[in-house]
Amino acid sequence: MSTSTPTTPPSAAWDSRWIMSVLPHRYPFLLVDRVLELEPGKRILAYKNVTVNEDFFNGHFPGTPVMPGVLIIEALAQAGGLLMLGPVAESDRRLMYLTSVERARFRRPVVPGDRLMLEVELEWLRGSHCKLRGKALVDGQVAAEAIVTSAAAGR
Repeated sequence: MSTSTPTTPPSAAWDSRWIMSVLPHRYPFLLVDRVLELEPGKRILAYKNVTVNEDFFNGHFPGTPVMPGVLIIEALAQAGGLLMLGPVAESDRRLMYLTSVERARFRRPVVPGDRLMLEVELEWLRGSHCKLRGKALVDGQVAAEAIVTSAAAGR
């Protein structure tokens, strides 16, 4: 873990408007609501508020809503995209494509009312490829964790 001081935003600088200016994702596939900390090139702390109104709960599972694990991994990947692209000038931003998922583990269900805290750290960056290690937590408990690799391509 880095010993440098995290960058904290002035007021609501890293809200949904900023997130949508960095990522191409939109409803219903934008899975990050706010960034709390961002250490460029090192780590990000963000969150997703999980509500009963999420479309995926209609079928996963009726009567017992559980957030699909693949969407938790996608939320980690999107937070990683913000880590990698947020500090980059808007004119230089590219699309980040998920290229692999390793060691994905699901530790507890994520249900409506949970706040999914997304902690992502950069493992390495080589050219247009990066490897990120992420954890998704609810109330301090690990709900899911994975290592994701992404590649940047022209927008």
